[in-house]
Amino acid sequence: METGRPGKLGYPHFSGVRGKAEEGRVTTYDDQASRGGAAARAYGSVGEDLTAVVDRVRGSVEDVIEGKPEVVRLSLTVLLAEGHLLIEDVPGVGKTMLAKALARSIDCSVRRIQFTPDLLPSDITGVSIWDQQRRDFEFKPGAIFAQVVIGDEINRASPKTQSALLESMEERQVTIDGQTYELPSPFMVVATQNPVEMEGTYPLPEAQRDRFMARVSIGYPSPEAELQMLDVHGGVSPLDDLQPVAHAHEILKLIEAVRGVHVADPIRRYAVDLVAATRTHPDLRLGASPRATLHLLRAAKASAALSGRDYALPDDVQALAVAVLAHRLLPTAQAQLNRRTSEQVVQEILQHTPVPAEPRQQTGLGVGRGAPGYGQQPPRRL
Repeated sequence: METGRPGKLGYPHFSGVRGKAEEGRVTTYDDQASRGGAAARAYGSVGEDLTAVVDRVRGSVEDVIEGKPEVVRLSLTVLLAEGHLLIEDVPGVGKTMLAKALARSIDCSVRRIQFTPDLLPSDITGVSIWDQQRRDFEFKPGAIFAQVVIGDEINRASPKTQSALLESMEERQVTIDGQTYELPSPFMVVATQNPVEMEGTYPLPEAQRDRFMARVSIGYPSPEAELQMLDVHGGVSPLDDLQPVAHAHEILKLIEAVRGVHVADPIRRYAVDLVAATRTHPDLRLGASPRATLHLLRAAKASAALSGRDYALPDDVQALAVAVLAHRLLPTAQAQLNRRTSEQVVQEILQHTPVPAEPRQQTGLGVGRGAPGYGQQPPRRL
């Protein structure tokens, strides 16, 4: 059997064959990706840059958010997957600080919108104003025209104002008075909301929640992390000294590399099965949409890239299923009476949905390539 040679990201590559299948040869998912054409080659060419840039951004954010590496990783996953992030938690745990730290770590344009009941849709999208000198309407861009938009306490604005984000989050454009304006790239909305305070708030409608790729809860820090926070944040805010560690063009290169991550057919089917199970579960009156399937796949590709792989595994899908699917689901009244949460339902679906097994190697004359699989010896990081 052929031994793997170290690739650019530290995992082995196996040299391919163009003729008939080689008996006893291991064909892996990343083997399929390495022969997949320009997309996979583009990923390999920027693999080292991806690792370095992501490490810098992760370290910068973790200097501000103490003891929550999994939350920081999910935030970066959403960024590289071209999604939007909803941070939902109780007051004072660092929701806005996480959004600001992520935005300031990247050399991109940043706008912060404080959502209030009197906020108007035009405050977000912009407005056309009559220019007396030109005798024509002039468009004044709103706060949405930035690469990273921080929406603080998004559920405090009225549904009419919340709906102003729908087009921009999905199509990355804004239409005002019949004229369409493209938003800058990369573009990401990071919104926060408080789930326990109900006075003066408007719950996000299903269509709005479905636009967010993932929802994350920061949670309370451990005693050790909270003690360290007192040392770091006791004097001045670390946000004051936070400098950009990555440029916008680097983020665009990383996003392009993530698009080239290979996802085998069994893993695609696994993602579809997970989402389909939410639509028939007895404890749910609203399952996940096809957009959720697409977001789950994109997030899995970004997670694979953050792990130093140019191919996705079922583990990537499983690790992100709760964050990507739970906020889109609506439990039935009986499930709510039984205090069943959407997160618990997704965990149950993960336990009962069969994980794709490795396809067996196809050998013999007349077969051009072996069936893509995990390989009898899984790829290892060196």
